[in-house]
Amino acid sequence: MPEAIYYSRISSPVGSLLLAVSERGLVALQFSGRRIPAGWVESEEKIAPFARQLEEYFAGRRRQFNLPLDLRGTDFQKRCWRALLKIPYGETRSYADIARAIGKPSAVRAVGLANGQNPIAIIVPCHRVIGSDGSLTGYGGGLENKRRLLELEGALSGSLT
Repeated sequence: MPEAIYYSRISSPVGSLLLAVSERGLVALQFSGRRIPAGWVESEEKIAPFARQLEEYFAGRRRQFNLPLDLRGTDFQKRCWRALLKIPYGETRSYADIARAIGKPSAVRAVGLANGQNPIAIIVPCHRVIGSDGSLTGYGGGLENKRRLLELEGALSGSLT
């Protein structure tokens, strides 16, 4: 029997978000526009605890998420994503910082690619990764949403463009 994946869409200050969960935890949190894979089952009930914490985050009442995650990717990607989870609320890191944190200081480009493949936006905070020069760099949800998330967290200084 195939694994059950439950999904729902929620509205947020950064647009419509697609959330998907397995029995082990959150599998995906992605910006609107993603097609729903065949076999996924819509369920607001299964998504509710995740949606609640996101609402608290957007309202400025939550700085840390305490939800189970079901990270799916290569070992390297998962190492990168776990490093992202260690970036404190209101702070940023560069791709080079993440590469050093996972013990692969020369893998800056690979870290950037893994960051771009992050299936769980916001909660696995890839928006907190910026260029070494302090610039805002690519973001799957768009640079304007990256800016909004960093502003919400108080991590956006005048030097970030």
